Amino acid sequence: MSDAIDLLLNTSLWASVLRIATPLIFGVLGALLCERSGVLNLGIEGIMTMGAMSGWLAVYMGAPLLVGLVIAALCGAVMGLLHATLTVPLGLSQHVSGLGITLFASALAYYLYRLLVEVGDLPPTIEAFQPLNVPGLSDIPILGPILFSQALPTYLALFAVAVMAYVLGRTPLGLAIRMTGENPHAVEAQGLNPIRIRIGAVVVGSALMAVGGAFLTTTAFNSFFPGMVQGRGWICIALVVFASWRPGKALIGAVLFAFFDAYQLRLQTAIEGVPYQLFLMAPYVLSIVALVLVARRAEVPAALMAPYRRGER
Repeated sequence: MSDAIDLLLNTSLWASVLRIATPLIFGVLGALLCERSGVLNLGIEGIMTMGAMSGWLAVYMGAPLLVGLVIAALCGAVMGLLHATLTVPLGLSQHVSGLGITLFASALAYYLYRLLVEVGDLPPTIEAFQPLNVPGLSDIPILGPILFSQALPTYLALFAVAVMAYVLGRTPLGLAIRMTGENPHAVEAQGLNPIRIRIGAVVVGSALMAVGGAFLTTTAFNSFFPGMVQGRGWICIALVVFASWRPGKALIGAVLFAFFDAYQLRLQTAIEGVPYQLFLMAPYVLSIVALVLVARRAEVPAALMAPYRRGER
């Protein structure tokens, strides 16, 4: 028990929490933006897989790491545009379209990888993002190793939270997105186009999801392999509900799940005699408990998953 408590005081634990939370932050922000506009995007798992592969492949073929993130975002935006086209102007089922995007994007990512990359006994690798030591700040006791020794994409994720919170909460564009998710006919009455707003939100949200996937192959790891997203997309969908569709709470939810995950990895070595499957299961069980406690008070966007047709009331 003392070993388990000592782990909580270890700065390496909290530094790893922030790293593990980074792809979740990108993913939950993307899902949140889609749902705020009224569109459920269950394609997130496939979009993150496509982002992971395309970002890694771009770097593997010689592009800089930042360009790899941009290419991943563009591939995610294309998948988002496909989902938005099927669900917004055509009004098809958001559930069916999203699951179809997940299957299509995942299969396409694996196919392109096998087609374009020569795979031997070991998967090919790239030079991944390295932690940035901020002069002066990295030497601050406790906070320095945790906050100021992270890779660049982690700082981009935290910056994205601040931008998303500001845009949604304090700009006319954010008000239009939120109202489109609540009452698109009221938005239409103001002379705006809810269809364009929804499509734009899904495209940008999907781009963020793909960057979250690219983090896995350009920072957390240095190679791509099937199944590496490991259900993070579905966790992000649940975290949106936990966050009550608010970017600040989304950050808290992502960090909370990351803490459960990082802590259980260390508990496996600190506590003997307990089946490791129980530790692997713990983050998901605790996340379900937290979701149940919060979800009953969450206010769902009124027009979420409701197809919009111009002129109808």
